[in-house]
Amino acid sequence: MKLVLNKNYGGFSLPREYCYLCERNPYDYDDADRCDPLLITIVEMGCEKPDLKVVEIPDEATDYEINEYDGFESVIYVVDGKLHHE
Repeated sequence: MKLVLNKNYGGFSLPREYCYLCERNPYDYDDADRCDPLLITIVEMGCEKPDLKVVEIPDEATDYEINEYDGFESVIYVVDGKLHHE
């Protein structure tokens, strides 16, 4: 499974291209679907937000959580009952 994370300090925000195509407010990103295929495509193609990166976790992951420290994000996920960190 692919998801979008902010890999620099400062915090997550949605790319303008994504907001335009989805008719979203760029400042309303708390409920953003980080696994949205359109968002992933825009980030992979190189959006104006270079701090956004697509990371991949195993499809077998039964649960995941995005951790944030001063805006820098990482993901912890569970596979076969064991925690993993990306």
